[in-house]
Amino acid sequence: MQWQDEGIIIGVKRHGETSVIAELMTRERGRHLGLVRSGRSRTMQPVLQPGNRVEAVWRARLDEHLGEFRLEPLQLRAARLMETATAVYGVQAMGALLRLLPERDPHPHLFEALDIILDALDNPADAGELFVRFELAVLNDLGFGLDLSECAATGLREELIYVSPKSGRAVSREAGAPYADRMLALPAFLGEGAVAAADCDSLATAFRLTAFFLHRHVYEPRGLTEQAAREGFVQAVLKALSQRPQGNGEAERQAS
Repeated sequence: MQWQDEGIIIGVKRHGETSVIAELMTRERGRHLGLVRSGRSRTMQPVLQPGNRVEAVWRARLDEHLGEFRLEPLQLRAARLMETATAVYGVQAMGALLRLLPERDPHPHLFEALDIILDALDNPADAGELFVRFELAVLNDLGFGLDLSECAATGLREELIYVSPKSGRAVSREAGAPYADRMLALPAFLGEGAVAAADCDSLATAFRLTAFFLHRHVYEPRGLTEQAAREGFVQAVLKALSQRPQGNGEAERQAS
């Protein structure tokens, strides 16, 4: 068995004296593990850093085996990703999200989104918005997607300011008013056709929204604790935004 694909390093574990087991998010084959012989060498250590994009050749006698990777660097981001708290926590948090998905289950759109976000982690506003959209995409692929396109009660597409905690669907201002104290807030930048970029307050609201559904549908049923890296990323983004003027540009929309 052999295949070749692009991948992004999301984790590495030591294996024996000189080798490692590399965990990649690949473009066509999802999250995939493989042995890298001499992975702890001076040549391979700079390549096997989270966030780096590589060309991977995987070989194994049988498909169900761990197999071995041969990796060639395509884009070495790791040094830049160590420069800010947003980037350090962000790459860890996205790796943890991808581990919620079944191994070897293809999610090419998540590979593309991950690649985009890794290049935006030095801009807190863009990174925060793209990360929220990444979480929504992961929830969707796990079967718990939110429907933010129209009001669950009326079908209207205007003034959607709430999300129902039960259904995960948007609710309009008028329909949700009697139950406002039980509703989750929907930040404007996540609305259908929104053009405004996220700011500090709307990102804080969005982080609470995705955290609620991740906890309810994923972490709690699986008996998992919520990842510390996500909290570190959230705090780093909000702190950076609170210390600078707002309105520094729109986030890219390609991770939605």
